[in-house]
This record gives sequence, C-alpha cells and structure tokens, in this order.
Amino acid sequence: MIYFVESKNISNPTLPAMNENAIEINSLTRYFGTKCAVNQLSLQIPKGSIFGLLGRNGAGKTTTIRILMGLMSPTRGSARVLDYDCQSLPPEARERIGYLAEGHHIYGWMTLRECGKFQSSFFRKWNSDIFHSILNHFRLDERAKAGNLSRGQRAGLCLALTLAPEPELLVLDDPALGLDPVARRSLLESMLYVTRKDNRTILFSSHLLSDVERVADRIAVVHQGVLRADCPVETFCDHIRQYVIRYNGTAPDISTLPGLLHSFRTDKEISVTCVKDDALKAALEKLPGEIIEVPLGLEDAFVSYVGERGEKSFFLENTKHQEATR
Repeated sequence: MIYFVESKNISNPTLPAMNENAIEINSLTRYFGTKCAVNQLSLQIPKGSIFGLLGRNGAGKTTTIRILMGLMSPTRGSARVLDYDCQSLPPEARERIGYLAEGHHIYGWMTLRECGKFQSSFFRKWNSDIFHSILNHFRLDERAKAGNLSRGQRAGLCLALTLAPEPELLVLDDPALGLDPVARRSLLESMLYVTRKDNRTILFSSHLLSDVERVADRIAVVHQGVLRADCPVETFCDHIRQYVIRYNGTAPDISTLPGLLHSFRTDKEISVTCVKDDALKAALEKLPGEIIEVPLGLEDAFVSYVGERGEKSFFLENTKHQEATR
C-alpha cells in the first residue's frame, strides 16, 4: 500500500524477510559538524534486485554508500551488508562486494594489465575472461597507462576491475557520470549481466534517470538526507500525476487541490502536479475548463517530487518584463 503524508513520503511496506535482504539499514544518521547529511534512514534492499538510490546533489547518497562500504562511520544507527555489520566487514565479506566509487579512481602510473594484476591479488575468485572481455569491449589496450585514458575508457577499466571478481553485491556510485551514450549502454548491459543469477544484487546511485527507469526494480528517493520514497519504479511514477487545465476567462483556484506539489500558469492553461490522492479526481472535476492528464516518466516524476514546491513561472518572464520597460 502506498501512502502520502505531510512529509511527502511514498513507501511500500511489503518487503522481504530479513534473511532475504542483501542490505539492511536501520535509523542511519550521519552529521558533518552541525550539518545532517543522512537523517534516520531505514531501508532494506532485497537480494537479487537492481536498486536505484536517487536524490539531488547533497541528498546524502554518497555518504550512505560510503558508510555501507565501511569507509565512514555513522553518527547513529546501523547497517548490515550481506548479514555483516558494515563497520566491521571481514575480508571474506569484502571479496563478495564490487564497489565502483564516484569519479572512477585509478592508479594512473600502472598499465591496465598491472591494474588487473593488482586488483586480483585481493580476491580469491577472479574471472580473467570477464576482465579481458570488458577491456576488449571498450577497445582498451592492456599495455596502455591508466593515467592516459579518457573518462569513458577509465570507466570501462573500473568496470572490468569491479566485475572480474563476480561480486555477489555490486555497489555503484554514479557509475555513468561523464560517459557517452554508447559507454552508458555497455554499463547497463553489464549490470544486467551481473544480476543474471538470482543471488546477485546491485545498488546504484545515478542522476541519469532514464537509465534507472530502464534497469531498476525498485528505487529509494532521498531528499535532504531523509527517505521520501521506497517503492518499485512503476509505483512511484503512478503516484505522481500531472494535469493540464485549459480554461477561458478567470483562472480556477487550484491552491486547495489534495497532494498539490506545484503548478505552472500561462494565459489559458494551468499545469498542476500532485501526489495521487483519493480525493484528487473529485476536486479536479469541480474546476471549470478542460482537464487533460499528462503521463509522466521517472525523470519528470522525480523532478516534480523533490523540486521546489508552489506556483512556478517561466524563468525568463522577468527578463522580458525588464526589457519591455526600458
């Protein structure tokens, strides 16, 4: 069941039992000085799923991922990864996790072959065929220096290093950042390849919501450190509704529409975006004019949900007005 409350949360409490989760987060909180980056975050990520972690810049996504990887301590709360406390992950747990950090960090003085040899020394299980296949797919020469690679090539190398151990859990922090469409497609195909087995799980953050919509089973939306949504992609899109109201004469009053997120007004139309509510349809039918529902994809639904609330106007209107009065 999905619910909408004053804090603008969308959630789905129908979750697997604890032993079916790859990641379990309980009231996770992290402060940097007086700034709260992650606030009472509780989340369960089922095994075998592709889970998208979404939010604007500064929402707390990378902080959450770094805590999960044991690279940062929480101020309060706890998290378990593959049934281990994330603050004390033993080597046998870490070798079951593939982590691709934001920015695709590499040792630039190494050749690609040396990068693979160095990385493989940390894993008892290492599939050289996967490593070489991904390098070939990105047309990378193993003799080349890693520091001379382009951004897309560097991402290909990092992907090869991350997937070669055939991780049970793959954690990707904005992996498609800076990639061209061809490289992004290769990344998505690789993600789907990793989860071809039921026990493989992916947690990834991304600002490219079309990619998330294409591959994710479930998403969590974090806004200013607070969990605002946790549900399948289709459920999230279904619960953000946009309507265009076309009218003649006086504009209708839309301020009392249930679940109103924001509106955009022109001379003859008002576009309103609302969270789905049982009373919304009846309220719309009482307004004068023609009402047209506009389907929303994940990107539009996400922007509407975490964007600024209230009535919007075209941002160049003030510029036009200033030019007209000169």
